Parts: sequence; C-alpha cells; structure tokens
Amino acid sequence: MTAWTAFLSSQGAMLNEGVVASFGDPAAELAAAASQTVLADVAHFGLIGLSGEDAQTFLHGQITNDLRGLNEKAAVFAGYLSAKGRMLANFLVMKRADDILVMLPAALREPIQKRLSMFILRSKVKPRDAGAEWVRLGVSGPDASAALAAAVGYDLPEGMLSMAHGQHSFVLRLGEQRFDVFVQNDAAEAVWQKLATRCKPVGVPAWDWLMVQAGVPVVLPQTQDHFVPQMANMEILGGVSFNKGCYPGQEIVARSQYLGKVKRRLFLAHVEAEALPGDELFSAELSDQAAGHVANAAPAPGGGFDVLAVVHSSCVDANDVHLKSRAGAKLAFSPLPYPAA
Repeated sequence: MTAWTAFLSSQGAMLNEGVVASFGDPAAELAAAASQTVLADVAHFGLIGLSGEDAQTFLHGQITNDLRGLNEKAAVFAGYLSAKGRMLANFLVMKRADDILVMLPAALREPIQKRLSMFILRSKVKPRDAGAEWVRLGVSGPDASAALAAAVGYDLPEGMLSMAHGQHSFVLRLGEQRFDVFVQNDAAEAVWQKLATRCKPVGVPAWDWLMVQAGVPVVLPQTQDHFVPQMANMEILGGVSFNKGCYPGQEIVARSQYLGKVKRRLFLAHVEAEALPGDELFSAELSDQAAGHVANAAPAPGGGFDVLAVVHSSCVDANDVHLKSRAGAKLAFSPLPYPAA
C-alpha cells in the first residue's frame, strides 16, 4: 500500500488491487454520479512519460493524430494502431514542461510502453512509467468548475481538452463540467480534502459510467485489435488527423474514410444484464456472424448496465441486438451526446 492509497483508505475507500471500488455504498455513488458533483481517484488509468528532444516528433509518427502543435494549452486524443489499422490503444496525449504524458488504461501501460520502445531506434526519447509521479483524480457534476477552481487555486481551462497548470498540479477539461486533475503526491491529500467538502467521493464504477455516458470509448485488453478508429467514433471525437502523414495502420484508416461508409459504429445502449468489455453481440440481421462487441460497460444507476457497443448499423436500425447470444438480453439504444455519423 502506498501513502496515497493509505490516505484513501482513511477516507473510507474500499480498495481492490490499488483501485477504489467504492466508498462503501456503490448504489448511492452511481446515483450521485447521475445528478451530483462527484470526485474519483482514477488510478485505473496509467501514465507513460516520454522525455528527450525527439519525444514529441517520435510519438507524432506513431499515432493517429497530429502532435506538431502540441503544447501545454491543450491535450490531444489519439489512437495507436496495429499494421492492420486496428486500435491497440487509445489515449490522451498531454505536455507538461518538457515531458510528453500519455494517459491510458493502467492494464495497457506496460505493453504499450514496451511496443513504443521497440520503434525508438536512434531517436532521442526515453520512455518511463510516470504513474507514480502524479495522483490522477476525476471531478464531474454541476459544481465541478467552482469546486475544482477553489481546490487548485487557479483559473480552469475553457475549451474541450484544454489545460491549465499550477505549481503542483494541472487540469484537463473533458467536458462542460468534467475534468481530469493531475496532482503531485505531496499536494494530493490537501486537494482531495478541499474537493471532498463539495464533491461526493465515488469509486471507479461511477467514473466509468460517466465515461460511457459521454460516449468516449476506451480500448481495453479485452478489445485490443478489434476496432478501426472510425468504428469507435474516433474521428468524430477529434482523435484522427487525415492530413498528418504516415503512421502504422494509416492506409487502412484512410481507406475506411474515403472509400465507403463504415458499417460498424459506436452506439450507447442499456441492457438488463451484466455486460463486460469484449462481450459479443448478436442479431437475426446477421445470421452467420456476431453483430458487434461491447467496447465499455458500467453498472447503471437504475440497475442493469450501460454500454458503449460497436455494432453493425443495420442491426441497430432493426432494433435487434442481443448480448452474448441471439436469445440474450436485448440492448436498448439511446442517442450519443454528440452528433454521430
């Protein structure tokens, strides 16, 4: 147990392998996430740090988005692909002083860092696990801006994926009232305690539910190499540049964009059964194959699970998509919170 997880335990956190499962009442925390301002420790997301004079140029050549203009004012959403154009990871790329920071699921941090290292060759880049350098917090809800500004002591960023920096922390805006907060270890307890006076602490499931509701897919070990970026709405979410030049899988992405409509897309749905990332989906519309997969899933405040699912569009149009088998629980689809193709 680290000093930080020991502190979280002292605040009532129920820990599971270093991740906050809840603060003792998962149902109440989910309900709070739907209507109140909540605070979460998001240690289930890790950080890769890249330092060295070639760090930004190197990463630019590996991912789906353009890093040539990356600075401390805004983050970039991007995918990292196999040669076949399927996502091995997607993540946020941020700059703090001379460091490039990549935020992605902690379960993927080591293998993605190792894979990136294989392509460094003579570039002047040093990758590292930067997870221990920053406590990662999430704040969301109607009072998020005011509570967070009071806790960190500086003005918050204004635009989507914009960033603001203080001496011991920096803040990334994920939505109108949703933020990622990165705090150095020696300042983290004070920031948490200030936030906790105005925000309800919640476990990871509540934060994951907010991410599902935001329509933001996260590639996990169960879904690696499943989706080309457009299947996961990455280009709609600003995660793909079509004029940046070559990167692994670029030809597949370009072909998907310009040679026809992508048949499978990311949708938001609810299902009255337990759903897990990677679960197959089925429909009578496609009798000879699976109709898609669950990309992300989280318990819903009213019961059942809310999911982001990559599904063949014809099956959604027919309102006939079922979990795990054609006789499984039926998915009920809802509009995404952004215009989708």
